Amino acid sequence: MFQIKDLVKTYTPKDAEPVMALRGITVDFGETGMVFILGKSGCGKSTLLHVMGGLDYPTSGEIVIDGKSSKDFTKEDYDNYRNTYVGFVFQEYNLLPEFTVYENLAIALQLQGKKGDKALLKEYLKRVDLEVDEKRRPTQLSGGQKQRVAIARALIKDPKIIFADEPTGALDAKTGNDILTLLKSLSKDRLVIVVSHDEEFARTFGDRVLEMSDGLIVADSAAS
Repeated sequence: MFQIKDLVKTYTPKDAEPVMALRGITVDFGETGMVFILGKSGCGKSTLLHVMGGLDYPTSGEIVIDGKSSKDFTKEDYDNYRNTYVGFVFQEYNLLPEFTVYENLAIALQLQGKKGDKALLKEYLKRVDLEVDEKRRPTQLSGGQKQRVAIARALIKDPKIIFADEPTGALDAKTGNDILTLLKSLSKDRLVIVVSHDEEFARTFGDRVLEMSDGLIVADSAAS
């Protein structure tokens, strides 16, 4: 079970008034399924994803993971949560351009304390419907291919939750549709939370849609 309770996030810019990006958000999530967080730019949806994913800390409130509150987390607990429990997929892919696709995945394996040969790396790529030459670098791939590599990298953790921040934002409509179809298939056995501004994608692929405005959840519904 994954819950967020009364999450507040306030930023205090230098020489400016404090900005409350999250205004006390409470949501219970299931163990599987695809949930979209929908809203216009500046509504707080990416901030919410970053706080839920442990990339940023709440000003107040808590994340509850399998009954354990983030209020009781040590730095080591947060590191463990980010490194093993959740996976991330970003709009800009965040692949290492100086390494090959296979090396990018191998580095992710090493960070998990795992060892793997080329056959295992190929298997991860197969899971995201991608075949590439072992010498190919991310700069030689299309946007859709890069995003598939990023998803394969996230799967190396075998995460219980995948957080995807505008995963189709840099892609054309058809490729975006393909990437969301892939994420939808992965949501059968894990929770996938997608931040998006695209209502059509959210209604098409989401099992649930949370709509945000001004740091608040203003609607929570099953997609139709």
